Amino acid sequence: MATFISVPLKKSSEVDLVKPLSKFVTSTYPPGEEQTEYLRAVEELNKLRKSALGRPLDKHESSLEILLRYYDQLCAIESKFPFTELCLTFTWKDAFDKGSLFGGSVKLALASVGYEKTCVLFNVGALASQIASEQNLDNDEGLKTAAKFYQLASGAFAHIKDTVLSALNREPTMDISPETVGTLSQIMLSQAQEVFVLKATADKMKDAIVAKLANQAADYYGDAFKQCQYKESLPKYFYFQEVLPVLAAKHCMMQATAELHQSALANQKKKFGEEIARLQHATELVKTAASRYDEYVNVKDLSDKISRALTAAKKDNDFIYHDRVPEVKDLEHIGKASLVKTTAIQTPLSQKFTDLFEKMVPMAVQQSVSAANSRKADTVNRLIGSMREATNLCNGVLASLNLPAALEDLSGDAVPQSILEKSRAVVQQGGLQSIEQLIKDLPELLQRNREILDESLKILNDEEATDNELRGKFNQRWNRTPSGDLYKPLRAEGNNFRSILDKAVQADQVVRERYTAHCEMITLLCKPENELSAAIPSANPAKTLQGSEVVNVLRAQLAQLDEVKREREVLEGEVKSVTFDMTAKFLTALAQDGAINEEALTTSELDTRYGSHTQRVQQNLRRQEELLSQIQVSHQEFSALKQSNSEANNREEVLKKLASAHDSYIEISSNIKEGTKFYNDLTEILLKFQNKCSDIVFARKTERDELLKELQQSIAREPSAPSFNVPSYQSNTPAPASGGPTPAPRTAFQPQAKPQPPARPPPPNITPQAASTSAPVSTPVAPSSTNPPPVAPPSQAQGPPYPTYQGYPGCYQMPVTYNPYAYGQFNMPYMPYQAQGQAGYPGAPPAQQPYPYPQQPPQQQPYYPQQ
Repeated sequence: MATFISVPLKKSSEVDLVKPLSKFVTSTYPPGEEQTEYLRAVEELNKLRKSALGRPLDKHESSLEILLRYYDQLCAIESKFPFTELCLTFTWKDAFDKGSLFGGSVKLALASVGYEKTCVLFNVGALASQIASEQNLDNDEGLKTAAKFYQLASGAFAHIKDTVLSALNREPTMDISPETVGTLSQIMLSQAQEVFVLKATADKMKDAIVAKLANQAADYYGDAFKQCQYKESLPKYFYFQEVLPVLAAKHCMMQATAELHQSALANQKKKFGEEIARLQHATELVKTAASRYDEYVNVKDLSDKISRALTAAKKDNDFIYHDRVPEVKDLEHIGKASLVKTTAIQTPLSQKFTDLFEKMVPMAVQQSVSAANSRKADTVNRLIGSMREATNLCNGVLASLNLPAALEDLSGDAVPQSILEKSRAVVQQGGLQSIEQLIKDLPELLQRNREILDESLKILNDEEATDNELRGKFNQRWNRTPSGDLYKPLRAEGNNFRSILDKAVQADQVVRERYTAHCEMITLLCKPENELSAAIPSANPAKTLQGSEVVNVLRAQLAQLDEVKREREVLEGEVKSVTFDMTAKFLTALAQDGAINEEALTTSELDTRYGSHTQRVQQNLRRQEELLSQIQVSHQEFSALKQSNSEANNREEVLKKLASAHDSYIEISSNIKEGTKFYNDLTEILLKFQNKCSDIVFARKTERDELLKELQQSIAREPSAPSFNVPSYQSNTPAPASGGPTPAPRTAFQPQAKPQPPARPPPPNITPQAASTSAPVSTPVAPSSTNPPPVAPPSQAQGPPYPTYQGYPGCYQMPVTYNPYAYGQFNMPYMPYQAQGQAGYPGAPPAQQPYPYPQQPPQQQPYYPQQ
């Protein structure tokens, strides 16, 4: 039949993605495995672009796969890199413009990844049309492949039509304008429908079906022809001047095919006149296509088929049926059936796509994730903290009632089994020696952190003192930013660290006091069983209570309480194991709305993830409260039945203290370990703070040395005393002789000689305290000798490289909170970056946590470099 229409590819200029993207990665992410992985991904992305756009592509599915992978990768990284700030420009040529004799082809260069995506998607549609046009339509596989790629091409062009204006925010070139790609989408859809007509014919489907499919194809071609003909901008392209006759010919041929198969249906219904009328109409359509568009299409096969059918139909009608042949306008309209639709463009288009930057998220998402993780940590800490507080309350109540030891001690002489278990647990954890060693290490860790902090602030103080001294010497000439103003954010950060250490000292003191209070009983728990038994006072036997109803009730209630505690342990593990990652939702929100409502999204997700756990925790706490109330009532009855004497009371008091000592040992040991980790983590952070202080002081010293050098050169060029011209009337030079009268003599007043000014002191010899290397500066231009030289401005910008101390691009993790009664792993909320200084660190945790270690400062987030 006719040659199918394909679209030429757009051509792109070479772009180096490595340099700008690598610069962004290195300035945003700290050195390490993550940065190395991203730099490697940047190299891969650059190679992928060269493979997709930097060479001629074969008309094969493998070439299309490369284009699809690159398009998918662009969609994936669009929200992860600030392309507008990176000034990365993409240049593309108009696909249909062939240039002229006196000039090149039309190009458009934009610093927009949306423009790159649009052009790549145009090439996806163009290459898909070329692949489809190369298929062998004589076999079923070729027909299926052609239909698939024509529909993909139609979908690609349709997607560009809907998105190009918003993606570019300016007028595009004509090849990707909405009207052009809309027309191309319609052409591709028409050809896909034609392929289905060919397949239906090859499969020998019913004439009624083939007629409807062909009629729909003719309708599609007619719409495409109208769009090409009536849009003013399209016919100027030579490409569309060639396409127009093909579309017109295809419209005629598809309509003729529909009439041919509908005539066969009329023959089956014995409507011989209608059959002849339709075949005559088909003949006229084919003759029109052959006469006008014979150089574009080949209609001989279709024409012969229609001619043979018409000859046979006329012969039969003339000799046998004599049916009246109606007018074409009176014929019933042929129905339409569409089997094609544009392929929706939904990423990823490639089935083999793997995001090279899968772990990377935009800065806005990073900040939102940090805030969301903080909210999640608050929720987890609240749930786990309430459960642990309930456990401590339960243990305290049982210890005050001497349960379950009182039930196990009915004999009055043996060590209760529960006390023996507590003793073994303390010994297994290292006993008193482990706690004493940890407590001994705390002052050393604290002192190390104080020394690092003091040294960091000292170097700031020393540099500031030198700056103030020089400012006093040079006054207005010392025109750089005062160090005191520049170091305010650093000093605020240092004061926050000092406050953290002070609160940690208070927490240490609380732990030591608790240790002192329980030291004696903990020591007793560490002794062997015989010594422990000897240390516990004996009491008269109370075997009469063995098997009594009160004892049985108490034991049953204690068993239920143990079950509640075990359920709480399981529940705590479930709360800790809940997965919570808002990255995908934040990325979606950022892509759709351009902003992230972090609080609303996080709150909703937290309710979904932790709602059921919160209900179970509340039920567990209520159950424990009920059981403790019942146990206290039962214990009163049990105590009333026990024989009351001083020996029994003393024994019970000792057992209570032993049980309480075990609980305190576990808690103190956990607190001290958390404190040790806190100090070790804080040491790393203070070392980074010290490096920050050293870097900014080094930059200030380098700037100070350069400014001193310029001032010394300026002072050396100044003259020792100002010079002036003597007035003419004070001159001793005689007047020239003339013929006029001699003027009366005048007394010449000679000015008294002024005393010489004292010798100018040598330039101040300031010993620079900077490092051995200094930044190069430009030499100032010497002023004119006739006027006093102005003060040469410093060659560098005023202030060090970080004039407002915005922090380094990297970030670091503050130590976890040291809190005896709350869940230990605290993730503090994200504190947004402030240009005039960092926000203060959060205060101490809520009041219900009696002596926690102080909260850690927020993490510093990396920021986009300003171009």
